[in-house]
Amino acid sequence: MTLPDLAPTPDLHAPLDRPALLEAARGYVEAAKAPNTRRAYRTQWRTFAAWCERYGREPLPAAPATLALFLTARAQAGLKVASLGLALSAIRAAHGDAGLADPAATPEVRTVWEGIRRTHGAAPCCAAPLTADAVRALVAGLPPGLRGARDRALVLLGFGGALRRSELVALDVQDLTFDPARGVVVRVRRSKTDQTAEGADVAVPFGSRAEVCPVRAVEAWRDAAGLREGALLRSVDRHGRVGGRLDGRDVARTLKELAARAGLATGLVSGHSLRAGLATTAALAGRGDRAIMAQGRWKSRTMVDRYVRTADSWRDNAAAGLL
Repeated sequence: MTLPDLAPTPDLHAPLDRPALLEAARGYVEAAKAPNTRRAYRTQWRTFAAWCERYGREPLPAAPATLALFLTARAQAGLKVASLGLALSAIRAAHGDAGLADPAATPEVRTVWEGIRRTHGAAPCCAAPLTADAVRALVAGLPPGLRGARDRALVLLGFGGALRRSELVALDVQDLTFDPARGVVVRVRRSKTDQTAEGADVAVPFGSRAEVCPVRAVEAWRDAAGLREGALLRSVDRHGRVGGRLDGRDVARTLKELAARAGLATGLVSGHSLRAGLATTAALAGRGDRAIMAQGRWKSRTMVDRYVRTADSWRDNAAAGLL
């Protein structure tokens, strides 16, 4: 018995739809980098191009001397090494996209860049961890109403899932699977270390008390806002109207506002503070490194070791009780 073809065989001799293929190729090129990366690169490239125009130099292709002078001028102007590194990446990417030689690969630029890093480099500025005690303080003073319900869900789910701010705001209602006996499984469809969108499931258990339970907080916000699909975390205006999806800056701004209201230092509070706080609190509670890495989806031990060392410095401190 001959089975019928389940799909038509492509005609390999058909004429190419060149415009359509070129448009599809451009789409794949755009998808190769995350939207935030593309935006940052565009901003940095505009800065470099404007600097070149001001001083009568060609940005593309840029001579190694041009790039070395640009980096030197920006370093002397007080830009941080991290910002200069982003500019350098953007310039390299522009040359690569144009099929041009990388000016940063030359000894001249490499030497200047290494000198800048040694002279102006500093230890990375880490987010202040919002540990369990800080999280309780943040949600304790939340007002009733939609805004308070939204912020409670944001804080508790972000902490319980060790979520990056980008992961938190990308969540849709459909990404949550509730288990009445255990908690909620959060489907993180894409993350900073998963740009190909393989996805990961994060189990967030019920909290010990209702007021600090991430599962109940998310359910309360979802039901109060009438959300059945689409973005989970949304804006709420002063009239109580629910709007569109939050972005990462909203998460950082909300955490700073809540920290200030709770009387906590806000200088280093950022969108990463909930993730750092979960890792630090878990380390203080004696959770294993493997469990912490799994919850935060850390592929490297480097960051986890930093949180564990911080926790151990308090847990096993030689100066404790001496005075």
